[in-house]
Amino acid sequence: GAGGGAAGGLIGGVLTDALSWRWVLLINVPVGALVLIAAALRITEGRAGDRRRIDLLGAVLVTAGLAAVAYGIVQTEAEGWTAAATLVPLLSGLALLAAFVLVEARTAVPLIPLRVFSVRAVSSANVSMLLMGSATFSMWYFMTVYAQNILGYTPLQAGLALIPTSAAVVIGSKLAPRLMVRTGAKSLAVTGVLITAAGFGWQSTMGVDGSYLTAICLPGVLMMAGAGLASTPLATLATSGAEPGDAGLVSGLVNTSRTMGGALGLAVLSTVAAARTAGSGDTAEITAGYAMAFRTASGVLLAGVIVMLLWLPNHRGPRRRPVRH
Repeated sequence: GAGGGAAGGLIGGVLTDALSWRWVLLINVPVGALVLIAAALRITEGRAGDRRRIDLLGAVLVTAGLAAVAYGIVQTEAEGWTAAATLVPLLSGLALLAAFVLVEARTAVPLIPLRVFSVRAVSSANVSMLLMGSATFSMWYFMTVYAQNILGYTPLQAGLALIPTSAAVVIGSKLAPRLMVRTGAKSLAVTGVLITAAGFGWQSTMGVDGSYLTAICLPGVLMMAGAGLASTPLATLATSGAEPGDAGLVSGLVNTSRTMGGALGLAVLSTVAAARTAGSGDTAEITAGYAMAFRTASGVLLAGVIVMLLWLPNHRGPRRRPVRH
């Protein structure tokens, strides 16, 4: 995933510099078509038991509900919290999400079986991942606009600048399984989120004349290395608490929680940044808005640490038996 993010940043920079930012969106059409063709030709269908129906109603309700809530949050910056333009989408989104829960509780083949949330490991790991995703997904957006709007990077230069940050996720994710054996999943997850929060705190000191090393590279590496360290143990905790037949479902649910957190987090943090800037075009004010978003995200991560300490179950990976010579 992180490797794809690095490639996406580079390709997006090339397309924006050479053609237009619209091509960042258009390029996904032929890529998606090629993936569909390759899947149809190369992937064989395997069936075990009865053929499952697709919970189309549940998918529509949760997607529309999250989109409406995110839109309502974004509207608060221009309209305020009490305006109809804010309240209508917010309340509509909450109503759609409530309807989603009712549908999932009653349908025979739900998109998300609600029973899995009765397991402490599953529910706590998903909430923790949602909070972490709300901060880390937003980081890519704010780092990119800071590099381009404040430091004067081109889109391609901004993509290149974030390669070490993307690599840090890969390294953190690769180290996590080995470290879990020694520290346990919960301890490593908490440590990873604390490292990420420290990186966000560092990034919040950004200025209009920041250098690449101290304003982008090092804090970015710290943020994403911590995220890589935390993601694997959180996923492990969630799946270890689920029934064997639900492991695949729970694994997908963890990824969904991270994505949902990212969507809602970006809506909230962009609103926070815009409120701090208050429509000013001054680069110092714009930078202060970005910094406020990073400080807010750091606070969310620290709140996530408290949730993890109080709610996550203790779980240690399998110990290696000593080798006798």
